[in-house]
Amino acid sequence: MKNVFLVCAIVASVISVVSCSKAPETSVTVACINKPIQQDSTALINFANANNITVLKDVYGLYSQIITPGAGVTPTGSSIVQVTYKGTLLNGTVFDSTATGATASFNLNQLIPGWQIGIPKIKAGGRIKLLVPSALAYGCKGAKNAAGAFIIPENAPVYFDINLISVQ
Repeated sequence: MKNVFLVCAIVASVISVVSCSKAPETSVTVACINKPIQQDSTALINFANANNITVLKDVYGLYSQIITPGAGVTPTGSSIVQVTYKGTLLNGTVFDSTATGATASFNLNQLIPGWQIGIPKIKAGGRIKLLVPSALAYGCKGAKNAAGAFIIPENAPVYFDINLISVQ
């Protein structure tokens, strides 16, 4: 009987200590979630129609119009591409571009998925228009400028007009 009483007393003590102790504080990080590609389709098609862009949709959900196919080298994932480009939001706001008369060089495998998929559709000397669903662009994180202000909102589809100057 003493053993039963002792066990009950120990269990009661443990329960009271555990129930009175403060739970450890934990921080919860809410993962951002990319908008499904299909949800951007209507906006991208409306943009294409409003801007007289005749696009084809590929298996990834990327819309493109090849203006000039080019005749040079076809880029691969490991290529360094030299381009001129202009990137805009679907409301017409320009968020990035090469300066007039200037080019930019990038490792293709370090760019957004929309460029990684779209640029190899043309060769050096080619021009392509890409309508990129948000999940293949900047996704749920968007993009900020140096001051920390959003230049590309979260889950925003974007449009690029790209001239592929050369491929290395």
